[in-house]
Parts: sequence; C-alpha cells; structure tokens
Amino acid sequence: MKKLLLSSIAFVFLLSSCGSKTKGELVGAEGRKWYPEKPYGMELIPRGAFIMGKSEEDQAKLLNAPTKTVTVRSFYMDDTEITNSEYRQFVEWVKDSITRTKLAVLADELQIGPEEGGIGDYAFKDADTTKLSAYDKYMLDNYAGMSDNFYEGRALNKDQDLIWDISEYPDEYYTEIMDSMYISEDESYNGQRSIDVTKLKYKYSWMDIDAAARAKTGSRKDFIRQEELNIYPDTTVWIRDFEYSYNEPMHNDYFWHDAYSEYPVVGVSWAQARAFCNWRTKFKNDDQKSRGKQFVNQFRLPTEAEWEYAARGGIESGTYPWGGPYVISDTGCFMANFKPQRGDYAADSALYTVEAKSYEPNDFNLYNMAGNVSEWTNSSYDPASYDFVSTMNPNGGDGSNERKVIRGGSWKDVAYFLQVSTRDYEYADSARSYIGFRTVQDYMGEEDSTQ
Repeated sequence: MKKLLLSSIAFVFLLSSCGSKTKGELVGAEGRKWYPEKPYGMELIPRGAFIMGKSEEDQAKLLNAPTKTVTVRSFYMDDTEITNSEYRQFVEWVKDSITRTKLAVLADELQIGPEEGGIGDYAFKDADTTKLSAYDKYMLDNYAGMSDNFYEGRALNKDQDLIWDISEYPDEYYTEIMDSMYISEDESYNGQRSIDVTKLKYKYSWMDIDAAARAKTGSRKDFIRQEELNIYPDTTVWIRDFEYSYNEPMHNDYFWHDAYSEYPVVGVSWAQARAFCNWRTKFKNDDQKSRGKQFVNQFRLPTEAEWEYAARGGIESGTYPWGGPYVISDTGCFMANFKPQRGDYAADSALYTVEAKSYEPNDFNLYNMAGNVSEWTNSSYDPASYDFVSTMNPNGGDGSNERKVIRGGSWKDVAYFLQVSTRDYEYADSARSYIGFRTVQDYMGEEDSTQ
C-alpha cells in the first residue's frame, strides 16, 4: 500500500513537470519587461559625479559649502518650477474629493441610494451591493469602520459630475452640503461668496523607511506616519513679507487668476510641497492601475545634492547655471530674474516673478534654476553637513531639524543667492512670496533600444 502511494505521488509530479514551460531551468519569476516612461514635463538628469560646494570665493564668508566630490544617481526633474496652474489641479482634486465625501456620508446617514436620485447619485459605490466584486464585499464586511473614521477607505462615486451652479442643485440635501463648502454669508462681500479654503485638507500616510531601517525592534505600523494639512497656498505672504509695501493686487490675483497660470506657485510651505508630491504620485498611480500598468515610483522633493547637480547642467565649477561668471549676457541681457541693484527690482524687466519658462534653460534643459523663486529641497540645513554626508547620493535629511534647505535665489534676492553653490534655508512651516518648488522622480531601468 505504501509503495502504491509513493508511485501515485511520483506520477502526479511527473505529470505536473511535463507541462512546465521552464523545462526545469532557473529562468526567474514571471514578470513584465519594464521600460521607463519619461514623466510629462520632466527632464532626465543622467547620473554622474561633480564637485559640490563653493569653488569660487565665498563672498558672504559663511563657510558652509566646502568643496566635495560626490556622485548622484539618475533622476527626472521638472523642467520648470511647479506652476500655479499645476498646483491648482491639486487644490481642485482635494476640493472635489472632500465635496464628494461629504455628499456620500450624508447620503449614507439618510440611507438614500442611487436609485432615489438627488444626493443619492453621490452615494458611496458600495451602497449598491449588487455591483460589488467579491473582494469589495469582503473588504466592506471585514474592514469598514475599523479606523477612527467609519467611512475611510470606502470608494467615492466619481462617475457623477458635481453641480456647482446653485440653480441646478438637485435637492435640499445636496444644497446643504454645497453650502457648507463656502464661507458664511457674513464673511462675504460685494456679492461674492467663495470656497472656504480652510476646509481643503489633504490626508495621507507614508512610511518612515529611514527610521525603520535603523530600528532594532518594532513592526511596520510603528513607522507609518499620518499627515493631514491644509493645502491652499498662503496668499497673504505678498503682504506679510514686506512692511510698508503695496502688494495687494498680488495677494488678490496671483494664485487663482488665469493671467498667472504659468507663473511659479508661491506661499507653499515645505510640508505642503511634500503633500503635493504624495498626491502627484497617487494621481499617476491611480491612472496606472486603471490601465493595468505597473505603478511608478514616488515623486518627491530633490535632495540638496541633486538640486545643485541639476542646476550646474554638467558645467564643472560654474558659478551660475549658465556657467558665469557674469549675470549679463554678451548682448547685455540679464540671464535670470533677481534684484540687480539696490532698490531696483525691475532692471531685469521683471518686478515680481515671471512665467516658469522664461530666460534660457541650462544644458539639462531646466528653466530658472537661478532666480525667479527659491526652491524647497528635501534636505535639512546644517552648516557643517558637507563634512559628514555621504559622497554617494548625499542627503542631510534630519526629521528633527525644521530648517530646510532652499536653493537658487529669487526675484527679490541679489546675485549671490543665484550661485549654484549658495546655500540658504527656511523653516519647514514657513510660506513665502519668493519660495516655490519643483519635483523629481528616481529613474529606473534602461531605455528601450528597440524603439
């Protein structure tokens, strides 16, 4: 009997082996060939080594950027600063999601479903259980209500367009929710009632890989961080940054008016810039998932070393992104948007910011790596960090250090801050009329040589 059982097992094994495509060879797990897709609006910055720091005289005598040869890996970088138009896409997405969530929650509380119309058209997708997959039913039965927010994780119905015209609101419940999204009547004037931007909060989670890698104990959940913050730019920076100065038109119009759509967004803190990066990653990967494609890796802020390497554009020991040593071309034109002379902001033909694609790009095809707006980086500022950071992909990241490096100088700075090696910082919770940002994405794989 025992011999018969062993023979049966051997026969089954033989049958399963006959149908194998690998013929018993080590060919690797089944997968798809990965070809990198150049992200829209970005340039590939090839890996390389460069001399980081001040090779020229440090006029400010800060001594915080001694020369150091370092190497960085390949990455994509936005060819311009993030514009008002691009950041408004983020704001509109958050506004849309919050409004839909409010509508879905009220519909759920009132037990109104899609079959009843009105606010029911915006009920959670799982409200109609007949259309749920087996997986969705399982998740609803086993995980709904486990978090502090009972409704967290339930899918919104984004197939139904939101109605913003008050004359077309479908019912009183819809009207109630839409009314809650606007500032109160006693806060409006001149008959204009606008969205209450304090309600535009973005919530996301991320894993502190650095802390997890260095910890000796703890589970994954110990290193998952939760973030929730208001993401609307602080438009009051145009007034608060400058005492006894009339900048009210910039406060009123700069972020939302179409005239400034292609200008760099300002009034965004370091934390808000990071939230934008998280959203951009989610926005792209939601589309990847819908098309059955692999996820892309995250968008993020550049490290200080990546920013300087990209700003140099491959020019060794250059003072500015165009090389230098002057800020005026041989035809007498200024090469960037900054403050050329004391009290004279407009000598370079710009008073405040200019459109993101202004002036000539550097040799990596990146615009305004000097001037226009200073840019947030992922690195924390320490005047001695060049002495201890690695020579491979250096990054002075320190979660407890609220001083974050900004680079490139801005429209209100003198030429010294435009130098590719000049370091400056601002506190992470600060928002300024002269600080913006651009994002990067790590490069993976090799180019498809057959295309």
